[in-house]
Amino acid sequence: MATLNDAHSENLGTRRIPKLRMADFPNADEIVRQGLLATPRVAEAVDILLVNPPSPDGGIWIRTQHRVGRRSRENMIWPQVSLAQMAALLHPTYTVKIIDAIAERLTWPAFKALIDRYQPKYYLTQVTAPTLENDMYGTFLAKARGAKTIAFGTHVTPIPRETLRSYTTLDFVLHGEPDLTIRDLLDHLEGKTAARPAEIMKLFASEPGYRLALDADGKFDMASLRGLVWRRGEEIVMNATRPFISDLDDLPMPLHHLLPLQQYLMPLMKGPFTFIVTSRGCTAGCTYCIKHVSYQYGVRVRSPQKIMEELWVLSKLGIHNIHMYADLFTIHRDQVVELCRLIIAEGLNIKWTCNSRVDYVDEEMLQLMAKAGCWYISWGIESGNEQILRHAKKGAYPDKAERALRWAKQAGIANWGYFIIGLPGETEATIRQTIDFAKKLPLDIALFHVAAPYPGTPFFFEVVREGWFRPGTRWEQVDMDKGTVLDYPGLPAERLLYWQKRAWREWAFRPGPALTYLKMLLTDTATMKSALSVGLQHLAWQTGESH
Repeated sequence: MATLNDAHSENLGTRRIPKLRMADFPNADEIVRQGLLATPRVAEAVDILLVNPPSPDGGIWIRTQHRVGRRSRENMIWPQVSLAQMAALLHPTYTVKIIDAIAERLTWPAFKALIDRYQPKYYLTQVTAPTLENDMYGTFLAKARGAKTIAFGTHVTPIPRETLRSYTTLDFVLHGEPDLTIRDLLDHLEGKTAARPAEIMKLFASEPGYRLALDADGKFDMASLRGLVWRRGEEIVMNATRPFISDLDDLPMPLHHLLPLQQYLMPLMKGPFTFIVTSRGCTAGCTYCIKHVSYQYGVRVRSPQKIMEELWVLSKLGIHNIHMYADLFTIHRDQVVELCRLIIAEGLNIKWTCNSRVDYVDEEMLQLMAKAGCWYISWGIESGNEQILRHAKKGAYPDKAERALRWAKQAGIANWGYFIIGLPGETEATIRQTIDFAKKLPLDIALFHVAAPYPGTPFFFEVVREGWFRPGTRWEQVDMDKGTVLDYPGLPAERLLYWQKRAWREWAFRPGPALTYLKMLLTDTATMKSALSVGLQHLAWQTGESH
């Protein structure tokens, strides 16, 4: 069994943490008994450390509030704007520090040293299914140093009780939208509810039915704090759900300067970039999409004016490459059109990217987006088979995909397509259909992932109901290039992985895509390394594959 001394983390090496068991996580009382909380606080100590912890294997992993957690096959380093947003809600009442270990390529020993350096009272971490044990190791380190540990994200929101039950060094889960819950929790724990700034008071005042989590004697009643899952002795208590923030314009500007902005890179993009969150939520009903776990099916959009304010702040910070980050950027046509017009009218010199569905664009809008600096769009195309898309409730079919991508290409916008191998109903024939369809489309880059049944999605419950989970499944196998949790009758995991690799190989080994990767190599040194890594990942096929 692991102990709580530093030797356990010092011996981790630079690539991988050991497999952890429930027994590796002693309870808080044991930590206190070991006397690890007596270290005097230093000048650099902070109230709260917001972290994107190191990766399981030294690679680039995606952890975001709106998306799944998986290894980044495109080697795009994802800016941790959700942490910057929560930091803005806490500062200046609390001293805050953000550590993005993925962007900084920190090893676990280096990460541990930073926890020692900043001595946080609170430790807030993102948690995703593929990185679960890895992320919980961070709570192990923080708890051993006296911090109260808090988690949010796409894994703990659908299964908070199970996570707390399995990992006893985790104190709290922020269930659902975490922004106001983390502020509310710290204010109550620190006795600062009466000292809230006006802008924070406005946010809570706009929350339907909000009240302080106090009992009749004015003491903190943790059971009344909405959006929190916590421990009451041996019992795990799930409080009432917190309503969504009704007006995203009321949120303070994310503290982008706390992020390692120069480390955020994307293939084909010269120089660093970052995210601007333009909306939350998506009206589409795709059964496999995890975004609905956090934000359900409503949509809240920010005003174009507020987005412009943030764009100018980033411009002054030297960031001129932007990804318009949303569950679906083109969800609200009027917002997109007005934003594009403002960018053009104010002469803001930026290059930007976004995502879209193929049925939420039109030719005129794409032309305007291109004039405003949009140079590529990532599309969730998923499959070339209409029946598979219908079963997944995608709502957008191959004919619309071909039309939208041709409109974008005519406007001068590059197309980045995402495909999913292994949605329900998949056969080797339908996979063949998807590959042929991908080769037919005007795509600059295509990526193929094996379907991942994330907890809380309709796809997850279908996989459970039909018995499609592979025996011995671990969450760490979800959406990883080296494994899958799916095992269909007639299409086992090994064949899904084979077809995933073959799909990319067939698509990429053609003159057009090869030229795109050559351009990636010639962009600059950082992009060259990224492009080489992408190519090597996809070329590392296992020997002995059957055809």
